[in-house]
Amino acid sequence: MRRKLAAGNWKMNGLRANLTEVTALTTAHSAPGVDILLCPPATLLAPMAAAAEGTALAVGGQDCHAAAAGAHTGDVSASMLADAGASYVILGHSERRADHGEQNEDICAKAKAALAAGLTCVICVGESEAERDAAQTLDIIGEQLSGSIPDDLTAETLVVAYEPIWAIGTGRTPTLEQIGEVHDFIRARLQSRFGEATGAATRILYGGSVKPGNAAEIFAVPNVDGALVGGASLKATDFSAIISALEAAPQQG
Repeated sequence: MRRKLAAGNWKMNGLRANLTEVTALTTAHSAPGVDILLCPPATLLAPMAAAAEGTALAVGGQDCHAAAAGAHTGDVSASMLADAGASYVILGHSERRADHGEQNEDICAKAKAALAAGLTCVICVGESEAERDAAQTLDIIGEQLSGSIPDDLTAETLVVAYEPIWAIGTGRTPTLEQIGEVHDFIRARLQSRFGEATGAATRILYGGSVKPGNAAEIFAVPNVDGALVGGASLKATDFSAIISALEAAPQQG
């Protein structure tokens, strides 16, 4: 059975004072029935890892460079993330693809670096509103899966997050049928590429305006193994409600 995962992406938000949210979260979920992950900005990675030490909370980075080291001012390597206490890293988020021009091959190179550093990759895929309207969603998702995921990732080192770009931070969400269609497609592609067992064991998250009010119905969709949560992960009360909904959701896999 796939272990469910509630992942929070703080994006470019948070100062040291906000680490009180970590204490509140780990107190509320001292023995969670699901995996919990928070990915803060790089400045908070080490202090958050220290605050989470001895708890069930895992900490991750929001991006990494493909190189192990070198003259890359402002960038952070996968080994640096691991050294700071990270066990996961988000790669290929649509905001990275849009703001920094990242292509599938760039994300694949970063995933290889993350794997070498012992990190689990959360690789994001998703279509724009124009691509959805043009009925290109599955074509786009298929290209991103093929180009962004290295051949040597496994169910233990890979998480796929489906985030329709038009739903991120907008308050809009796809219909449950649309979410199910894409998650089923991703599952079939993973099984075709990596084999039945690995494809069936790999976790697939949904992301895009996940809130306490809609989490339960999203988690009831087949092949939804959890969520990648943005704004709602910044407050322990909101993220805790989403975690609780995931704990109560039907077991997948």
